[in-house]
Amino acid sequence: MCPCALQPNATANKLIHKTLLISLKFHKHMALYKNTKIIGNGEQTIVLSHGFGASQIIWDDIIPFIEERYRVVLFDWEFSNKDKDSSKYTFEILSEALISLLDELNMRNVIYVGHSMAAMFGCIASIQRPDLFIHLVLIGASPRYLNSDDYEGGFERADIDLMLSQITSDFHAWAQVLVALITGIDDPASIEKLSRSFLEMRPEVAYSLASDIFLKDRRDVLEKVETPCTIIATSKDFAVPVSVGQYMQSKIKGETILAIIDTEGHCPQMTAPQKFIEVFERVLLSRMIIKDTNNKATENGNVNIMSS
Repeated sequence: MCPCALQPNATANKLIHKTLLISLKFHKHMALYKNTKIIGNGEQTIVLSHGFGASQIIWDDIIPFIEERYRVVLFDWEFSNKDKDSSKYTFEILSEALISLLDELNMRNVIYVGHSMAAMFGCIASIQRPDLFIHLVLIGASPRYLNSDDYEGGFERADIDLMLSQITSDFHAWAQVLVALITGIDDPASIEKLSRSFLEMRPEVAYSLASDIFLKDRRDVLEKVETPCTIIATSKDFAVPVSVGQYMQSKIKGETILAIIDTEGHCPQMTAPQKFIEVFERVLLSRMIIKDTNNKATENGNVNIMSS
């Protein structure tokens, strides 16, 4: 793709995009998300769902490139809720909350973009309600973080136990170290953005959710996912080895593409937005789904795309 294709054109700069702040009816999952808004133009809807400890600011660098042609739903998962019941922060309950949000907005056939843990929310929700999703984009996704004899998840049990103890003993210090690892590169702006979001989390919520993320095994979910998927991984992610993306591609039932971006970190939409947009354009927004009957990699500069 020509680099100029990744720059907003003059027409886009002149467009006035309306932002619709959503007031939703109360339901049992209402307290799990907040700050819902709709922006952009177009008939097709893209739903952007951030991961653990983050907020919708992680999409700031890619919004200008998609709102010209798509209607975009943004929201924040509620990590600072003062509700003492932190047990509600599980993948299953948060997936139900995602379904409730889309039903409340009366949306169907959306392109769902889930980052990190939120990628698996989309997988789980698509099994329960396939009518809601036309395509899943799974960024830095993992169904299991623990290593085993036949699976490389990225972490040993001792690593996870130490992390959980650090959350309870010194949450702020742990969060700042984790943010630096997540960004993966010397990017002060991204680190500052993520640090603000992470430090707003209640430690009890962080502990409950981290336990669910890192100790559970949800590999059995993948073979039930029939919605077409695009998995986006980076070549060096401290949390999710490339082999996890390859595993997911081999197990997901629906047509699945794996795109590997040649960059470091867990948040390519923040730290390598141009490369991320290139994947988005080639694989999803342009609807150019690559089919390769020999299942061979197709090299595209800084992006390695494999289709199943």
